Amino acid sequence: MSDLIKRKSVVKVKNFLDIYNKDIQLIVLNETARTANNAADSLNTKVGSIVKSLLFKDSEKNFHLCLVSGDKYASIKKISDLINLPITKANADECKEFTGFSIGGISPIAHDNIPSSILIDTNLSKYKIIFAAAGHPYVVFGVSYLTLCDLTKGTESNITE
Repeated sequence: MSDLIKRKSVVKVKNFLDIYNKDIQLIVLNETARTANNAADSLNTKVGSIVKSLLFKDSEKNFHLCLVSGDKYASIKKISDLINLPITKANADECKEFTGFSIGGISPIAHDNIPSSILIDTNLSKYKIIFAAAGHPYVVFGVSYLTLCDLTKGTESNITE
């Protein structure tokens, strides 16, 4: 499993984190973190402390990244209202092409392209440490909510149902 931290997508995340703060460590899991429930089980933490990185596409073909608490569902209506355009969830190919990451390992940072907006679910603020994918379904990193906000330069919003 230690070879996972040498993968291109994981190295990209680690390099981004190192520029911000070299003390943020990657966590290689024994079990997959492909879903929020998997990640919570692997980390022995609450599902709500898992950051789901979800990519949406608006009617003008712009992409928007939504960072959602693992125990919540993104609200298409709230997100559409915030960006003033109708949105749909990006498919797996669009996610890979836009972010450079495959579904299950989409990091909230270090994307190949810059999203038109980044919206951060305020429910994540309930947790001292939150965990996000680091470019692979078996690799994550843990940070505070405020650190995630700073890392992503995202907008805190109520974007869940």
